[in-house]
Amino acid sequence: MFKLSKKMVDYFCFEKHIKYRYRIMILKNVFDQLVHLNSFNQRIFRNSKFNPEMNNYNKKSFYLIHQLILLCLIALTFSFSTINAKDFKGAEFRTKQTFLYGRFEVRMKSAYREGMLSSFFTYHEFSGGIENWNEIDIEILGRYPNDIQFNTITSGQTNHVSHYPLPFSPHEDFHIYAIEWTPTYVAWFVDGIEVYRQSGSHIPTLNKAQKLMMNIWNPEATNWAGQFNPDALPAFAYYDWVKYYLYTPGSGNYGTGNNFTFSWSDDFTYWNTSRWDKATHTFVGNGCDFIPENVVIRDGYLILCLTNSTDIGYTDTKGPVLLSAKVHNGKILVNFSEELDEISAQTKSNYIIYGVNVDSARLLSDKKTVELSVSNWDFISPKTLVVLNVKDDWNPANTMSPKAVSIITQTQFTFPLKINCGGPSALGYLPEQSWNLTSDYGSMDGGNATYSFNINNTDEDEIYQTEKWGMTTYRVRLPNGIYNVKLMFAENYHNQSGQRIFDVWVENEKVLQNFDVYSLVGRNTAYEKIVNNVSISDGYLDIYFVTHKDNPMINGIVIELISLGVNEKGFPVQDNFTLEQNFPNPFNGETIISYSIHNPDFYSFKLFDLLGKEILNKNLGYLNRGKYFLKLNLNDHSGLKISSGVYLYMLGDKNSFQSKKMLLLN
Repeated sequence: MFKLSKKMVDYFCFEKHIKYRYRIMILKNVFDQLVHLNSFNQRIFRNSKFNPEMNNYNKKSFYLIHQLILLCLIALTFSFSTINAKDFKGAEFRTKQTFLYGRFEVRMKSAYREGMLSSFFTYHEFSGGIENWNEIDIEILGRYPNDIQFNTITSGQTNHVSHYPLPFSPHEDFHIYAIEWTPTYVAWFVDGIEVYRQSGSHIPTLNKAQKLMMNIWNPEATNWAGQFNPDALPAFAYYDWVKYYLYTPGSGNYGTGNNFTFSWSDDFTYWNTSRWDKATHTFVGNGCDFIPENVVIRDGYLILCLTNSTDIGYTDTKGPVLLSAKVHNGKILVNFSEELDEISAQTKSNYIIYGVNVDSARLLSDKKTVELSVSNWDFISPKTLVVLNVKDDWNPANTMSPKAVSIITQTQFTFPLKINCGGPSALGYLPEQSWNLTSDYGSMDGGNATYSFNINNTDEDEIYQTEKWGMTTYRVRLPNGIYNVKLMFAENYHNQSGQRIFDVWVENEKVLQNFDVYSLVGRNTAYEKIVNNVSISDGYLDIYFVTHKDNPMINGIVIELISLGVNEKGFPVQDNFTLEQNFPNPFNGETIISYSIHNPDFYSFKLFDLLGKEILNKNLGYLNRGKYFLKLNLNDHSGLKISSGVYLYMLGDKNSFQSKKMLLLN
């Protein structure tokens, strides 16, 4: 009896990125080989018809080969018949030309929907095996409010994935992203600043010419992309322009080391058919088909659309859908499926809670979440929220159907709050869980592992014997205040240094860089990193992990409350504005500072050294409500001798100010 080995099954069941056409190509190659083998067997049979033993063997061989041919024909028929039969339709725009090295830039705004992604990447189209794979990615997943994923995929479809925490939401406004690809490194840039680089032994294997591509699609891998909800459709990714620079080492005038030279740009005022193609394929792990109708060029933008199978193209014909309501720090966060019209979203009479007063409704910056301030409720007893008459921001606007949801209350944590990452409840630690809109804590992406080793340097072996690995972030819903955060690690998998290296960020501040647990304490040994005086001003503690080699991991988290309702410097948290941590931090010369204005007023920005000397005083003028970004380049201030060290930056109006620290490395 013919039996597929596990290796053969794994070969056919590739990871999420493999192209559908490649699956068909494999089946066709197998079919061709079986037909060839059948023809060969017929010749053998004719030459052995007087040998009864050989004759009997060939009858069985014929039967097996014919059955395999039939299976391949069925598989091929299924592959071709289902390629355009998916319920959802996405889009991909790709160059006709291929490129070997260079700098690729885009100004884009991604789609903010869980379960889908917007991309900018290069890809080598190949006709051989996966040993020919070459790909360089920027992927922005809609499940994260402020994350970007970088990846190179090399021979054997080997992924080299990392994520990076952004100081802004890539879904709310346009930002510039870039890839530099050279024979010795691949680097990624955000708004002109290099934020991540790969230069390992796999980089020289990225030596095949690749096409430049952009797409929007809904992965079937929910652990990676999050849970896709059809109510979130349609979704759109916007691309303002694309630029390409040749790699010209020693003779360029742009990019790192002035090693790149401008070649061409496209502002998407029209479809340049000599440069771009609209894709018409799909691939394994993709929940949609790419169709030309969902690639739209309008008003100077390339718009990639993800839709259902009937309302295709750049259009929206249905109203927003109420997804959930969650208590968050004494207010109610109401989550919708799409961006909302500001007037209807902030009309408090559109929100009804029996026995509770809705005092105000404020649309948050993501335009999908409304914050309700209420009174006459203890935030514990069960309540139902009814929402009606809220419209989306499409023109003309679509109105939602009335809907009621139960309000999910917030867990009242006791401190210290302990989480067993990747493991069950033990020793007073909460169990591992995934994060979603209504969670109070949890991780996103990754897997869990359990070990039986005794752990040195601790009496909490149970916590260090389980781990969360490959996660992008860990998020905890907390009251605004000051906290000490303990991060717990033990290397239980690798048995030498240099095998697992990653960074850890806490609230947009890098607290561990090129972190290698084994090199610090060896194997099966507890290591703690305590981060003191972490300021929480948005109700969330965010811990990010940036990969350099293998997968990041963590065993436990302990959060100790220091004080409530104060910011980093001990002043009351102001509702008028919010100052964020600079990005990147530490930095060399240039960094980005983001801040949100909640109350329009005149604002100023100041920079001081630790001795109190004023380095910079910038009048920002009158600012309306919204999100702002200040690019600070200390090298531009001629005449100032600014040395490496810790500096204090402040944002303030006429009544108050907020401050944070930054680290300059010259």
